[in-house]
Amino acid sequence: MLHETWQNNDIKKVKVAHTNAAKYKVSDMLTAGSIYTVVNETEEYIFVIDNSGKVGGYYKTYFEEVK
Repeated sequence: MLHETWQNNDIKKVKVAHTNAAKYKVSDMLTAGSIYTVVNETEEYIFVIDNSGKVGGYYKTYFEEVK
């Protein structure tokens, strides 16, 4: 299964721009201003290793790319 190897991926780095969610509570899993490693990406979601230490999928609107 492909998703079992995602923790080893390092596609790019992203910084959390905000945790203001209209529908879901993301402030427990993401810290505003912190930099996370992207392990997978789709058109709508970015998958990162979040504060729980596991891979979580979040809308791209929470992030900005670090160059």
